[in-house]
Amino acid sequence: MNNKKDFSVFASGKSPLSILDKNKTNKKFWEIKAAADSDDTGEVYIYGDIVPYKWLDGDVTAADFAKDLKALGDIKTLNIYINSCGGSVFEGQAIYSILKRHSAEKNIYVDGIAASIASLIAMAGDNIYMPANAMMMIHNPWGFAMGNAQEMRKMADDLDKIREAMIPAYLNKTGEKLTEDKLVELLDAETWLTGQECVDYGLCDELLEEKKIAASVSTEMLKNYKNVPDALKGKNLDGAADKLSEEERTKMIQELKASIKKREKILGGM
Repeated sequence: MNNKKDFSVFASGKSPLSILDKNKTNKKFWEIKAAADSDDTGEVYIYGDIVPYKWLDGDVTAADFAKDLKALGDIKTLNIYINSCGGSVFEGQAIYSILKRHSAEKNIYVDGIAASIASLIAMAGDNIYMPANAMMMIHNPWGFAMGNAQEMRKMADDLDKIREAMIPAYLNKTGEKLTEDKLVELLDAETWLTGQECVDYGLCDELLEEKKIAASVSTEMLKNYKNVPDALKGKNLDGAADKLSEEERTKMIQELKASIKKREKILGGM
């Protein structure tokens, strides 16, 4: 049996079965509106799981995203706020392309987390801002397949091609700060990056002061990842949360750097 790869490939690792849960609502994962204080500024909020519901009762797709964005009219500035653990690769890639083509100056604000395909969407920004306690995670896409050995091998080849298609989005933003070899290493390791590390790698342009994580984040989605820092595990991210203490933040940075260093050693010896 051939699997439908456009339904089953996820940057987040979220199971298609969980997406097809009939208890799920078809609520959009984005909100697009005009800024209250400016006629030529638009605001986009990408909060929650990036999931296509095209085959359910609703019709929430990248095409709808483009339609909502177009409804803002001829704006000069687009402020995009992200707090998402990721989701569908193809949905995210389409949104990245839609934003990249938009003529307005695009300011990306990572309010809490930009993980998985949400990190790729962030790369569409002309300017990317992260509070010191925000995080970004990058990793290889993965998915689910069903069939014989030949079909399994094809799935692996397809995932490699999907990664190849994602790499330019990161490198076009980072410039000389990040080589392709280093990016691939970070993707292979499922790397969680602090705001400062994102600045160092060119994945972020400016570090902002720490702020409270006030938006909703799927803690269930975090369970799909292998290397979630201990400081994020068990955090009440489903509602307003106090910002990390200095001790917790220091511990998080130490764990992240130790994880990266370990993987650099392992990959360098292969």
